Amino acid sequence: MGAGGPMTEAMYYILLTLSVPSHGYQLMSAVTKASWGRVRMGPGTLYGVLTRMESEKMIEIVSDDGRRKTYAITESGRAALRAETDRLRAMLDDQERWEEERKCLTKSKTLRKLND
Repeated sequence: MGAGGPMTEAMYYILLTLSVPSHGYQLMSAVTKASWGRVRMGPGTLYGVLTRMESEKMIEIVSDDGRRKTYAITESGRAALRAETDRLRAMLDDQERWEEERKCLTKSKTLRKLND
């Protein structure tokens, strides 16, 4: 999320699933499960996102046996995940308020027409 902008789905789900330190294959599987199959990542996407998030200090490597690296979320990553969750919730709240307001406006126009 770097400069406070929106996070990609891949970043969001990786941070979400890194509540348990995991290596690449575990992450790909966890992301698929956490998104109910809607988000599937191949190795190229996964490792590109992991590299970016590591450079932004959202995740860290907690073990590297030469064959596989295990990643964990950092405090900065937790803060970014909370901020993105808040942003997404605010957008959904805006939509609900807008739809409710539009219903009210539509009803009042209909009532005015009936009363005229």
